[in-house]
Amino acid sequence: MMNYNKLKGLIWAFLLITVSGACKKDSPGPSFSYKQYGSPFQGVPERQNAAIYQVNLRAFSEAGTFKGVEARLDSVKALGINVLYLMPIYPVGVVNSAGGLGSPYSIKDYKAVNPEFGTLENLRALVDAAHSKGMAVILDWVANHTSWDNEWITAHKDWYQQDNSGNVISPPGTGWLDVAQLNYTNTELRKAMIDAMAYWVYTANVDGFRCDAADYVPYSFWKEAIESLRTIQSHKLLILAEGGRNDHFKAGFDLLYGFNFFYTMSDKVFEEKGSVTLLQNVNTAEYAITPESTQRVVRYTTNHDVNLSDGTPLELFGGKQGSMSAFVVAAYMKGVPMIYNGQEVGQATRLQYFTRTPISWNTADYGMVAEYKKLLAFYNASNTVRMGELRSFSSDDVCVFTKHVEGETILVIANLRNKAVTYSVPGALVNTAWTDVFTNTSTAVSNQISLPAYSYKVLKINQ
Repeated sequence: MMNYNKLKGLIWAFLLITVSGACKKDSPGPSFSYKQYGSPFQGVPERQNAAIYQVNLRAFSEAGTFKGVEARLDSVKALGINVLYLMPIYPVGVVNSAGGLGSPYSIKDYKAVNPEFGTLENLRALVDAAHSKGMAVILDWVANHTSWDNEWITAHKDWYQQDNSGNVISPPGTGWLDVAQLNYTNTELRKAMIDAMAYWVYTANVDGFRCDAADYVPYSFWKEAIESLRTIQSHKLLILAEGGRNDHFKAGFDLLYGFNFFYTMSDKVFEEKGSVTLLQNVNTAEYAITPESTQRVVRYTTNHDVNLSDGTPLELFGGKQGSMSAFVVAAYMKGVPMIYNGQEVGQATRLQYFTRTPISWNTADYGMVAEYKKLLAFYNASNTVRMGELRSFSSDDVCVFTKHVEGETILVIANLRNKAVTYSVPGALVNTAWTDVFTNTSTAVSNQISLPAYSYKVLKINQ
């Protein structure tokens, strides 16, 4: 929904007001009386093993529908994906400042399906099909604000923040004039929001949520909501915060967005040619707030926001090969990888989400598809990559790190410059017994390695 770096100061000013006034949970979570559709999916991955694919419904197919997504699920699964994340599926409010078809993040009704995409039955069919192929499905959840024509404004004006004259306001400091700011000091609002989230777990059999603009919503609500949802014992839910606030993991989120990692790589390392060692520093900082060893930061080289506002991976990371080297670092250093629809086929144009801009699947770069498959296949197969202890050895130009578990070490070397670079190898890594994980050939690692522009190596040694 947002470019966080550019709104960072405004976010924290807003949070000081919102959190200070937020009410605390003083009673057990609600009990839910919805009838379960289908059988709860038993294949939801452990959070540290997730590989996420983000679907922009207005761009994914010519029709822009649930059926259009269902038709290409085999291609998504073949990438190595086990979590399908759908951008908002709900009716969009009256279109004003947003233009086009309206923002999918302007929610008119939290318990309905946008007829633009199909019906509830079509959504259920998509979820069923994804489950049959071993993929969990999570929905985008917009808890911070609603559209101006959401019935809550008329029926429950006190559920919204208001100015001194009693007028409902838009989210402070954001410029999002097409939406109205909710008020989380209101206990009844909290109950209604949690109830609406549970509705989809039961009614569409979904497996969790990606929580939009999570930094804008108070900690006490997220903690209450997550604890309440986890009382649904029939479901193993995966809950992701589109946020980077220090208390999200404490609130119970499984996954957070790696905003700082992305912007450090795109802006400082690639655009400004800053030292690659900045990546290992920001990785350390992003994990300094993790209370549980399996909680993870989602790492990406694009998503719907930055794709539209900042550029495609091809624009940001020096073309095809540069974008692949960036993805290797994002996926393998320490995190959960996420692919935004179209990046796997080298989509060169930015994707709108206020209008329909179908992806050019017929002009796919199948070389890139094969490379993404290769990288995710190894990620999925390697417990060392997903769970191994990280050690960093980067230089100013080359990202270098090892992942280690007992008996195996993986070495990743990625040149993040558009020029040939010679990397001086630390003595701890010099070994002639390394094996290239993609070719299964022996590879000597001497005191220096010459790396072509934007090239990478992934090696292993059994110890």
